[in-house]
Amino acid sequence: MADTQQVDAKAGRKVARLAKQISSFSRAHGGAEGQVAYLGERGARIVLVGEDGNWGDLVAPSFDIAEKAVEKSGITRHESFDGEFAAKVKTGRYEWSRMAGIQVGGPKND
Repeated sequence: MADTQQVDAKAGRKVARLAKQISSFSRAHGGAEGQVAYLGERGARIVLVGEDGNWGDLVAPSFDIAEKAVEKSGITRHESFDGEFAAKVKTGRYEWSRMAGIQVGGPKND
């Protein structure tokens, strides 16, 4: 029973830490919305999009912890990263060069 309590306490601290980071991102960007994506054994990815179009992400050790952190932070959670939600993301030259590489003028080997 003590082991279960330790695991629950550790998970609770992780939820609180992630919720604090999410809330901080939200305050810094005029509000935020998020989406939780399952990463398999690695856990879950929390994608955040600020009202100003900036975005970021966090990785939680489990999907359950990610969901609880998003809920605790109070931001709107989307089921998928598509449509109007994805359209809110502002990307710049850096993101385009990282995503497309050489195809759109990224690093070239001469």
